[in-house]
Amino acid sequence: MNKNTLLYAGKAKSVYTTDDDALLVLEFRDDTSAFDGKKKEALARKGRVNNQFNAFIMEKLADAGIPTHFVKLLSPHEALVKNLKMLPVECVVRNRAAGSLVRRLGVEEGLALNPPVFEFFLKNDALSDPMINDAHIISFGWATEEQIAGMKALTLAVNDVLTKLFDDGEMILVDYKLEFGVIDGQLVLGDEFSPDGCRLWDKKTLEKLDKDRFRQDLGNVIEAYEEVGRRIGVTFN
Repeated sequence: MNKNTLLYAGKAKSVYTTDDDALLVLEFRDDTSAFDGKKKEALARKGRVNNQFNAFIMEKLADAGIPTHFVKLLSPHEALVKNLKMLPVECVVRNRAAGSLVRRLGVEEGLALNPPVFEFFLKNDALSDPMINDAHIISFGWATEEQIAGMKALTLAVNDVLTKLFDDGEMILVDYKLEFGVIDGQLVLGDEFSPDGCRLWDKKTLEKLDKDRFRQDLGNVIEAYEEVGRRIGVTFN
């Protein structure tokens, strides 16, 4: 599959067209950013690690019956994916209190949330990805009621699969974000799932093994990502 024209360059990934309009090449770069792009750095191996980590997770989710855009790995840092019409919202599930939830509500970091908290955010860096609700989404035409219900159901189904996967690797899946798109009328999981878009803590020590290591200048960011992958069975090339 030939990689043709650059379609979109995000903060950490680039998207290219292919000879087939239904397929795209997703390239994972070494670029890393936080705080809506205010903090940036290139971390060696990051693109390769996140691409292969994401492929492993997407295949696990597909095996569990969750539709994803992932088709196959093309190289250590590139994947072939379906060309989705992306919905401009992010779906966040929180199993423990952390990050913006702690800042907004003044709760203790690490507080177990039962049931898990589900939140929608508008995907807009210029507005710092504001929190939104179902009414906003429908009123502004960002998604339909059916798509909202589908995103909630699929996001929580992902939680069932991945909390067990990471628990088996002696880790806590604290929270994560997902993005969805539509192809042929079907709602499909898009974008990526990697330590860039979730929080993972060691079960015993509560050591942070995710992008918070970059946000909080804890060091050994990619080494932590690789450790997470090793614990759940990812083979990195």
